[in-house]
Amino acid sequence: MHDRAVRNLAKLDTTQARITRIFDAAAGGKNNFLVDKDTVRHFDQVTPAITTAARAVLQFLSRVVHHLAAVEGVDQFMIVGSGVPSGLSAGHRLHDIARRASANPDLRVVYVENDPMVVTMAQATIEPFTDLIRVVDGDVREIDEMLQDHVVQTFLDWDRPLAVLLLSTHSLDDAEYAHYVVKQLRHSAPRGSFLGLLHTTFDGVPPELLPAVRDMLAMTLPGLTIRSREEVSALLEGLDLVEPGLVWVPQWRPLARDLACADQPSSSGNYGAVARIP
Repeated sequence: MHDRAVRNLAKLDTTQARITRIFDAAAGGKNNFLVDKDTVRHFDQVTPAITTAARAVLQFLSRVVHHLAAVEGVDQFMIVGSGVPSGLSAGHRLHDIARRASANPDLRVVYVENDPMVVTMAQATIEPFTDLIRVVDGDVREIDEMLQDHVVQTFLDWDRPLAVLLLSTHSLDDAEYAHYVVKQLRHSAPRGSFLGLLHTTFDGVPPELLPAVRDMLAMTLPGLTIRSREEVSALLEGLDLVEPGLVWVPQWRPLARDLACADQPSSSGNYGAVARIP
């Protein structure tokens, strides 16, 4: 994937917002550009929810990682498309949470990202300090190539259960290919593994705001894929969902301290689920 990483870095466009950087900006992170901050401000003018929604998503991811490491005993993770959120403070990033919750001091995490800025920053600020985390350039829209990446194949042990967190479903605009991605992940992961899923939706947008939100997305994030609960559920068909199933992200095993969107879960704009791979 090195050649594609070089091409992507050469094509880095600081004038076009990206969804992972937008969420990072909304959460107070540093892996973003001015255009991403401006997009957050524009969204807040339409509906003042994106900042809170970003926090709700990060809190959901933190709970998922903690549950998988502490309760399910997972000690290797592949996190696809999180943006390696810098909005989480030092010591509370996803790999920090996993390592702190796990009984295995050698727990491993691979982040897979397709944003050259995110990859470069994460490689510079995370990898030098640990031998147990890797950040690779990869794209879920090239799932077969992503799964054959040398680091992905050798840094993780594909003969033992692992957790795959698929957080970049917003980039899978073709429904047939989205199902293919999930199928490939299911077939690649050993029995007893887990698949976590995050997906953006319009299901909770008030009807009177929907036209303005659609117009804003068309202008700022034209490639963002939105799915209904039924469409997201179809991606998970045949998998054994961990309780409470497919829900708004604030409703997935909430903690008392996680207040973002707690009073109105649909305002998070995202569904989340964790499933066991049979």
